[in-house]
Amino acid sequence: MKIKRNIESPNDYVLQEDLNHIAYSNVPINELENSTVLITGATGLIGSQIVKALACCNRLLNTKIRIIGFARNEEKAKSIFGDMLSNPDIQLVYGDIKKPLKLIGNIDYIVHGASITGSKDFVTYPVETINTALEGTRNMLELAKEKRVKSIVYLSSLEIYGTTNPLLNKVTEKDYGFIDIINPRSSYSESKRMAECLCSAYSHEFSVPVKIARLTQTFGAGVNYNDNRVFAQFARSVMEKKDIVLHTMGETVRSYCYIRDAITALLFILIKGENGRAYNIANMETAISIKDMAEMLTNEFVETGIKVVMDVSEDVSEFGYNPTVKINLDTSRLQQLGWKAEIGLKEMYRRMIESMINQRNTVVNE
Repeated sequence: MKIKRNIESPNDYVLQEDLNHIAYSNVPINELENSTVLITGATGLIGSQIVKALACCNRLLNTKIRIIGFARNEEKAKSIFGDMLSNPDIQLVYGDIKKPLKLIGNIDYIVHGASITGSKDFVTYPVETINTALEGTRNMLELAKEKRVKSIVYLSSLEIYGTTNPLLNKVTEKDYGFIDIINPRSSYSESKRMAECLCSAYSHEFSVPVKIARLTQTFGAGVNYNDNRVFAQFARSVMEKKDIVLHTMGETVRSYCYIRDAITALLFILIKGENGRAYNIANMETAISIKDMAEMLTNEFVETGIKVVMDVSEDVSEFGYNPTVKINLDTSRLQQLGWKAEIGLKEMYRRMIESMINQRNTVVNE
């Protein structure tokens, strides 16, 4: 009996639009035809959308990509992928990224995104944060070496730059700043740095074809309604017509990236990136402070009547917030591969809010 291939996001048309757009974008997806791609962190925000994007390419373009997703929680995977798990192109493998992964058969490409990502967890579980980054990355690099993959991309973060020179208008891949390694919150940023160094070492010593993707904060369609990151909190405030409450002065300035743009960037790096190199991923036109972003939303959604309320705590360490920084990632190196950001900050929020409304309506209807 032939298995019916459902669309990848039946309950969220905004996300489905994004997945279709990726399939028909200028990404040289034909390079992945008839290959096997392993994605770790497959139930995470970015990992799950890579799985869905590749499945969408198979459905629309007949690329015949075999997709292997590695995840920790089977129940979470079922809730995210639903009927997609009956798709013969997709295989989900479950386990602990800190343990060596044994897979039978060829693997051509790896996207390594498994990581602890909760800001509070960086403070509460700094040892686990570090171990997951280092042991997980080493295991994936060993697997890449064993399988002789064509390419592997490690998902790093803008946090590896630390506190950079505030006079820099743009931060290139060489503009490293200061990280306070005694602060437990640095468990994330410092372990990302070390994992990058491990990638470089494997590239140099064993010729593993690894590339590094330094993502800025990324959001858009597909963000879970209950996500607790700042951008999701702001979106819920708009949806629920509640004031946006800031617990800091909101002085940190950073650039952002829409998830769809981030996925196309990662695919460009996977397919066309240079071995041993790092690439910034961001929309350089979105650099803004947290407070100004909150004010932008109150002005953009003036009909809600919400305002920005300052409730600054004396000790914000419990929230796991990053130190105040000013960082706008320079994506010139990535753009040379043929990529460009398409979605601006206001449209990011509009599409994310519409996506979250879809999710909420689906839960209500069920």
